[in-house]
Amino acid sequence: MLGTMPDLLRLLVVPVFAWAAWRDVETRRLPNRMWPPLAALGIVLLGWDLLAAYPFGPLDSLFLLQVAISVFFVAPLGYAFWYVGGFGAADAKALIVLALLFPTFPSYLVSGVELPLVETTLGVFSFTILTNAVLVAVAYPVALALRNLAARRFSSVMFVGQEVTVSSLPTRHGSLFETPRGYTRDGLDLDALRMYLRWRGTTLSELRADPDAHRDPASVGETHPVGDGSVGDGPAVADGGTTLAEHHDGSVDRDSPAAYDDPWAAEAFLDSLDWSAYGTTPEKLRDGLDLVATRERVWVMPGLPFVVPTFVGLLVALLYGDILFGVLGAVGLV
Repeated sequence: MLGTMPDLLRLLVVPVFAWAAWRDVETRRLPNRMWPPLAALGIVLLGWDLLAAYPFGPLDSLFLLQVAISVFFVAPLGYAFWYVGGFGAADAKALIVLALLFPTFPSYLVSGVELPLVETTLGVFSFTILTNAVLVAVAYPVALALRNLAARRFSSVMFVGQEVTVSSLPTRHGSLFETPRGYTRDGLDLDALRMYLRWRGTTLSELRADPDAHRDPASVGETHPVGDGSVGDGPAVADGGTTLAEHHDGSVDRDSPAAYDDPWAAEAFLDSLDWSAYGTTPEKLRDGLDLVATRERVWVMPGLPFVVPTFVGLLVALLYGDILFGVLGAVGLV
């Protein structure tokens, strides 16, 4: 495989993004330390390309325009998507890194075939990765619906939801797609559910075995660190937790107003945090707990970390090129 040295070095990002996609699916967490080295590599390789093109002539004006669009439009676009809530922080950082690493189309000669096969007129490779990723992400609801159809799980939310057993929730990612009153797009985040269970020092199976006792806030004794709700994150029990509605002699007053005003101790849990726990409110937490305490199966919104379609979009871009441009070209629109 032949290509310029900068283009060959850019391929180092492929296994890193493969690992990032796998980890994002498994944990929904990516370490911040992975992004600075990739950004630094992109800046170095971009400087290498700029030095190779200097002094800039008429043929290099398009190259400079492509670099400018990638660095000053595509990269800020990732930040803008994060700012309005369309991206997670890792998704935004991934797009920024790719804008630095791939401002223009690379070129690789493999067995006499030059890859990528389909280039766009503008030639901004990071934008091609983004459009490919969007198309992959759009296809996800279709795949989810086909999976539900094959399993004969019919619902008005079958394009964006998945029906799962309640017992599997402790190791799943996403949010509940239901409340006791019906479907909702603003259900309890499963990370927040894990945080709540760790705060109480209990498990979902224990809560389901005796929901009435757990619903009583006076039953909350020592509370524990909650972490960030990630799967497998089980911090050690802290010394000297807090107790609700408890007298100095250790007895519990079942007639305490807390036993009636704060079912599940939802407000107490959220008041103990210094952040919003993924936008959780006491009402949302109570609805989620009422649901999982009484149901065997629930609909969840699994979501798809955008790093996953970004990785797929990168692979497709390197091997094929721009999907949208290829389709438009096939029908004669470009």
